[in-house]
Amino acid sequence: MPRTVGIGIQDFGKLIDYHCFYVDKTLFIKEWWESMDDVTLINRPRRFGKTLAMSMTEHFFP
Repeated sequence: MPRTVGIGIQDFGKLIDYHCFYVDKTLFIKEWWESMDDVTLINRPRRFGKTLAMSMTEHFFP
């Protein structure tokens, strides 16, 4: 099955199931987890992958 760009898919599980390309934010999640901050503000432009990063986090820490 060829890989496609999962435009509009914001769920990490679906991206993996559908074999879509995605930007791996694993290092971002590791850095965020190790910082042990009380509050995290993810301030990025629209369509930058904020929701997908949080979905990845949910899958890493069920």
